[in-house]
Amino acid sequence: MIQFLISLSQRPNQKLSALVLTGAWLSLALSSCASNNSPNPTATTVSNTTQDQSNVIRLGYQRGGLIPIAKQRGELTKELAAQNVKAEWAGPFDRCASLLQAVTARKADVGSCGDIPGLSAIAAGQDLCIGAVQRPRPDSLGSAIVVRGNSPIRKPADLIGKKVAVNQGGAGEYLLLKVLEKEKIPKEKVQLVYLAPTDAAPALYQATVDAWAVWEPYISVAILEHGARRITTTHPAPTYGVMLVHNETARQSPQAVKAAFAALGKEAEWLNSNSDKASEFLVKDIKISSKVAKQVTENQGPQAIVTPDANDIANIQKTADWLLDKKILPKRVDVASVVCPTAKQ
Repeated sequence: MIQFLISLSQRPNQKLSALVLTGAWLSLALSSCASNNSPNPTATTVSNTTQDQSNVIRLGYQRGGLIPIAKQRGELTKELAAQNVKAEWAGPFDRCASLLQAVTARKADVGSCGDIPGLSAIAAGQDLCIGAVQRPRPDSLGSAIVVRGNSPIRKPADLIGKKVAVNQGGAGEYLLLKVLEKEKIPKEKVQLVYLAPTDAAPALYQATVDAWAVWEPYISVAILEHGARRITTTHPAPTYGVMLVHNETARQSPQAVKAAFAALGKEAEWLNSNSDKASEFLVKDIKISSKVAKQVTENQGPQAIVTPDANDIANIQKTADWLLDKKILPKRVDVASVVCPTAKQ
């Protein structure tokens, strides 16, 4: 989906220095990070257990998502242990690209990201398959274009001639281009400024850029901590969250993969029934205020981890083809062919 807040007591250009979007729980996220082949040098894997132990599943994660909440709660570990599957953890990683690179390098078995960076990674040749998805919610407030509170910009048409910060090839660029397309605004009339969220936040607050296409928790931080405001509400083309698995893991450890996704589905159900508790875990994980955490949870809405069906595959294929048409992907991705065998059984 990019590191989440480590400290909210520092200056604005430091507040977001460790922000990152998470995967399955933060759907746009989920969606959220641009593709990049550089692994996160600060992320560490908890175990070097080899892949031939088919009863071990290493869950890679970014801060703030469903997987670190499951790690904190401890119930997923117990759930899998009862099925003779050992859960291990790899992370935290600073962005989707770093996480998926770790999965490709066999330092993790599973990684959760938005469909945009996921498709970018697969198009770039990373050996990944889609094991589960989080379906988009058209009414979700998990993504938006935001501006400073005193900005004269009130609607997308006001972006003409302005600078808008986006993450290249990621959820931010996708959101902006889809908004412009919906409003029939030629993209050439808006200046895209490619910045990672850690740089885009201070750029907005310090008026280096005029607007920022972004996702949660950045939206709630910008609005509640910096007086920013939305000029869009719902996403014109909501994105999926995807659980990506190394192809070799999917072939060698199918039962562990399926057990892990089933357990994560239960974690999502718990989150939906315990939003206040989930917010508390979010505060601990990414060190944000309880006010921001509660707003993030509310904006994201109910979560669910499901096996992709034919409709999901068709929808993600439309996104992949659109990205190819806009030259965001280097080649076409046949989505049906990159669904894990564990999701077809």
